[in-house]
Amino acid sequence: MLGLIQRVRHASVVVDEREVGAIGPGLLLLLGVEKDDTRANADALLKKVLAYRVFADEAGKMNLNLQQAGGGLLVVSQFTLAADTRKGLRPSFSSAGSPALAEELYDHFVTGAQERHDSVATGVFAADMQVSLQNDGPVTFMLQA
Repeated sequence: MLGLIQRVRHASVVVDEREVGAIGPGLLLLLGVEKDDTRANADALLKKVLAYRVFADEAGKMNLNLQQAGGGLLVVSQFTLAADTRKGLRPSFSSAGSPALAEELYDHFVTGAQERHDSVATGVFAADMQVSLQNDGPVTFMLQA
């Protein structure tokens, strides 16, 4: 399971000209599911996302995690993260999870996030979404589980 996290000042998702999810300061997570992923992978990635220290402490060092910083989490499904781009000029999606698997693991991840964190917003699985953000730093990391 792949998660691209971006520390943001704010982020939002619009579907069909309607805002469906938004956060203030926190993390935007683009979530990709690969074909061999399981609920255990989703749980491990969630633990990592919530605990990853990307927020500044009093000394200006990245020592605080999302929960310590009190930030929001915006989770957006991102099928294209699972693309293999090593060959040619067109991505291959042979390692991507099926839509059914991806939706199951996305829902499982979001439910777990909502149980463990106070401020969680989402996009809409498999929708055509417009994601807006103001990247803070910029600070962006690819996490895997």
